[in-house]
This record gives sequence, structure tokens and C-alpha cells, in this order.
Amino acid sequence: MTKWTGVFPAVTTKLNENGSINVEATQSSIDRLITNGVSGVIVLPMLGENASLAPSEKELVIRSAKEVVAGRVPLLSGLAEITQADANARAVEFEKLGVEGLMAFPSLAYKTDARETAEWYKSLAKASGLPIMIYNNPIAYGIDVTPEILKELSDSPTIVAVKEETGDVRRVTDMYVALGNRYQIFCGVDDQIVESVALGAVGWVSGMTNVWPKEAVTLFNLCAQGRKEEALQLYRLLTPSFHLDTHVKLVQYIKLAESLVYGSPEWVRSPRLPLFGSEREFVTRTIRDAIKQLENYSLPKAA
Repeated sequence: MTKWTGVFPAVTTKLNENGSINVEATQSSIDRLITNGVSGVIVLPMLGENASLAPSEKELVIRSAKEVVAGRVPLLSGLAEITQADANARAVEFEKLGVEGLMAFPSLAYKTDARETAEWYKSLAKASGLPIMIYNNPIAYGIDVTPEILKELSDSPTIVAVKEETGDVRRVTDMYVALGNRYQIFCGVDDQIVESVALGAVGWVSGMTNVWPKEAVTLFNLCAQGRKEEALQLYRLLTPSFHLDTHVKLVQYIKLAESLVYGSPEWVRSPRLPLFGSEREFVTRTIRDAIKQLENYSLPKAA
């Protein structure tokens, strides 16, 4: 069975001011992530504005990512569609394009009940040979893939992982109690990573890793190695910034943070708009404060 562990950033899709995809900036950001030690990358997540991109643009992002990743780490793609037929078709297409796994959203158009949610993922699991990470974010999508639903899916061998983003860290333990080690559990909330790893999460799908990849990888490794005090020092420094990952405007927030830290373009796809006024000032102040603190902080050495 596919084994994923470590930090898998949900990669932002870099855009030009006119809304077109900036391939060079997207590839540069992916290379920066890999160079700084991430264990995998996920293109076309919610943070990558998946639902705002045309099929041809999604293909462009995947092809561009495949080129720069060049086999160095696993390349996953988000899969976010409205109908079962489209979701299954995209899975087949993405497999042909060379991605090595899917982070699969529920249907974006309809709040499925438990039976419908289970059927959605069962059908998707049969559509291609790609391993699947279930994207469980009931806060954003109103659909909770509960331990009971995961039990129904346990006989689908290609469903291997869960991105846990309920916002309630107790769910990590609930999944282990109900399901043992059947699924690889990934923390999907930046400001719960220390707590999640302490409870057994083996990976982290992270937004703010786009901004500080070396620091995020170090934090995860400190947690995995049980180096609690060192982890907490770094975690407390970064947590005000990590809170930005949980806001409805996380795309704008994180792209602005990337721009402030390493100069990448912050443009977003409509209906999102660039930040302005007090909101922009808040995000800028939060990130600049972290930058200042990091200047006086020495990252712990690897064990």
C-alpha cells in the first residue's frame, strides 16, 4: 500500500495580474519547497484555486509541476468537481498526466448525506489506479467524512489517507480508535500540527509551508522526534501566522504572505480579490512580525 508521511504543502497556483497562470512562478515555488525538504507536493488544492480553473488550466498546472518535481517527491493533485462523472473522468486524466495520487474533495455543488458521500468516494476509488487522500473539511464544505463513513470505505484499497480538517483535534484519536492504522492521517490545519502529531498523525497538508518551507519541515520533524520543547518554541513563534490558514480568505492571506517573504506574485482569480485596507494591514503585520522573530531564532539541527 502507498505510504505517505511528512510535510505535503498544498501549493498555491501563481497567477499573473490578468488572471492567467504564471508557470514560471509556480514552478519556482515548487522547486523552493522541494529544495527545503518537503516530502511531497499537492497541486490544485483549494489553496491552488482548483474550482476557479478550467480543465485545460488544470492540465497546464499538472504538466508544469511534473516537469519541475522530476520524481524527487510524490506529486499529488487536488480533485474538486461537481458531478461523479466529472470527478471520475478527471481522475483518469490526471493519472495519464503522471500524478501519483489524488487529494479528493467531496462534490462541490451538493451537501451529500453519509450514504451519498460513501458512494462518491467508492466510485472515485474505482475510476483509476491512483491512491487517494480524502479531503475532509466540513467547515468549508458542510460534508463530514466521519469514522463511520471511513469504515464503509475501508475495503477500497486505493483510499489510503485522510486529510483531517474538522478543526477538532480529537478526531485524530477517534479515527484510530475506530479504524486502527487503516488510514494514514494527515493534519490539515496548520495551527493544530503539534497536537495532531502528538496524537498520531503521520503527515501534514500545510498552507503556510508555502511561505516558510524549511521552518515547517523542521517543526514537523521536531514533533515526530518527540522534541517537545524545541517544537513548542517554533510553533508559538509561527502560530499567529498559522491562524491565517484557517480563514475563508486563506488563499489571499497565504499568497500575500508568500509575496512578503520571497516576492512571489499575490494575484488571485475572481471572484477573489486582492486584500486591501485594514485586512491587508493585519496580514502584513502578522507576517512581518514573524519575519522579525525568525531573524533572531536559530532553527534546531536535525537529529
